[in-house]
Amino acid sequence: MSRAEHRKRPEDGLQPERTALSWSRTSFGVLGNGALLLLRDSFQFGGSLRLLPALLAGLVALLTFGIGMQRQRTLRMRPLPANISARRQIQVIGWSVIVLIVVTALTLPI
Repeated sequence: MSRAEHRKRPEDGLQPERTALSWSRTSFGVLGNGALLLLRDSFQFGGSLRLLPALLAGLVALLTFGIGMQRQRTLRMRPLPANISARRQIQVIGWSVIVLIVVTALTLPI
């Protein structure tokens, strides 16, 4: 079924498409940060913890992508479910990014 078939009325808007792009952009941003951390670590540091921030960034990116896919499926449902708030998912991603920042700050020497 194509995206156009999911929207039954013109007033439905492009919310599912914008949601998918937003979550994808976020996951690619976190994944890009993990790749940069991995590149930086491979040239400068040799400790066993050097891969931890990059692996954590990869996990956060996968989590973000998975939540984004689930949100996209939810917004494509017709009629829309009564509760479509993403408050909990946004909190999970927010806290995951904060943990990633703290782990990165603690494992990388200045």
